[in-house]
Amino acid sequence: MEGLWTASPSCVLRCSVIPVLTSSAIKARAHASGFDLCGVAPAADFPELSFLHEWIARGYAGEMAYIPRSADRRADVRHVVPGAQSVIVMGTLYNTVPPYEAEPAPGAAVISRYAWGDDYHDVIKARLDSLLAWMRAESSEPFDANAYVDTGPVQERVYAQYGGLGWIGKNTCLINPEMGSWFFLSEIICTLPLEPDTPGLDQCGACMRCLDACPTGALVGPGVLDATRCLSYLTIEIKGAIPVALRAPLEAHVYGCDICQEVCPYNDAAPQSLDRAWQPRAGLKAPSLIDLWRQSDAELRKRLKGSAMTRAKVTGLRRNVAVAIGNSADPAARAALDESIPDRPSAEEGMVQEHIAWAIRQGQESA
Repeated sequence: MEGLWTASPSCVLRCSVIPVLTSSAIKARAHASGFDLCGVAPAADFPELSFLHEWIARGYAGEMAYIPRSADRRADVRHVVPGAQSVIVMGTLYNTVPPYEAEPAPGAAVISRYAWGDDYHDVIKARLDSLLAWMRAESSEPFDANAYVDTGPVQERVYAQYGGLGWIGKNTCLINPEMGSWFFLSEIICTLPLEPDTPGLDQCGACMRCLDACPTGALVGPGVLDATRCLSYLTIEIKGAIPVALRAPLEAHVYGCDICQEVCPYNDAAPQSLDRAWQPRAGLKAPSLIDLWRQSDAELRKRLKGSAMTRAKVTGLRRNVAVAIGNSADPAARAALDESIPDRPSAEEGMVQEHIAWAIRQGQESA
């Protein structure tokens, strides 16, 4: 019919194509969702993944039974998501203080800075779920996927390295050359064939600061951690008594340890996060050891609610504080161990009592 416009077959074909979800689009959305780094690694059988079985055989997992229990799945994400082709890895910066503010005052408890703010598991999982929902809505085809925040059977640092976020340093942390290592890692394992990034290259060179600084020798070699000697393991993962020989090296650490990251030169000028979720909550940034000890169990639970520190539970934290007081040179703090304070059933448990007795002996021997 004259005057009626009709599209050519080639135009109809071009106009009917639905855009395919791309790596670049996912990265843009990830940054808009609050992630500071995002990269894509292929869901491949990387050589670094196979070391896990040897690491377990050496006894380095200690009481963390969930690691050997899921070792086979951790060896390859295709055991987690059958048919997986890509691993989208995110890094979330949690550094909230400049270096000159990192040193705690005398008599203060040392808490790993990742635990100062809100529980990263909850915050980041919500962001991951939102990102994954967006991906499903944008994708021209259905796909299978799982999202994890430090809880899944995934060797996330390996995929972060192959996804171009950085490299696995001698301290076993993922290090980004511009932003350092203060990152939470999370990932989406999916069956989408996404364009992968160029793997990160090792830039530690001859530096051995982290190995030299570890107070217990937990870093038994470059990139190899004996978790059973790590202060983080000792203050968080162990549910019973802390080995006597490893109590003094804890010094004032009551939850976690940042020493191997604090000495890393790539963290000298690490950027700060302004994210409200990671800003220090009241009483979690270098609190007084005496103040922590005198808290009732209910007060401690209230202080820890919504933070990652709930993993240690009140009994574990009470044990750790007793050891830190025993390591202190503060007579007032040691005297507080003998105070009768109500509503502290955790302090009456046999395991905690043993650590209290040890701490009191430390004071007597140094008198």
